[in-house]
Amino acid sequence: MKKLDDYEENLLAAYEKGEFKSTSPTKADLTKFKAAATATFIKDRRINIRLSSPDLMDIQARALEEGIPYQTFIASVLHKYVSGRLIEKPSRLTTRSTGRADKRRSG
Repeated sequence: MKKLDDYEENLLAAYEKGEFKSTSPTKADLTKFKAAATATFIKDRRINIRLSSPDLMDIQARALEEGIPYQTFIASVLHKYVSGRLIEKPSRLTTRSTGRADKRRSG
């Protein structure tokens, strides 16, 4: 686990002492949050990309591993990447060799 800075340590200590209390959001807050969520998840553009068959098969396998459709998986990966939140986790799947490095070296 990442080491906490002073601010985070203080927040954690206050939480553990029970110094925080829960509040209900106002109607204005709910309206604002709903609008932000709607704007975040609107898929208003379509793109076409070309992928190699092995890459698409790997993407589909990863999506299956996550339990979501592969197109949703691709959109999620792209969104996480552009928002700086993409954290790569090792897959339970075996990695495949594309052979690309061998082809480049022998040519």
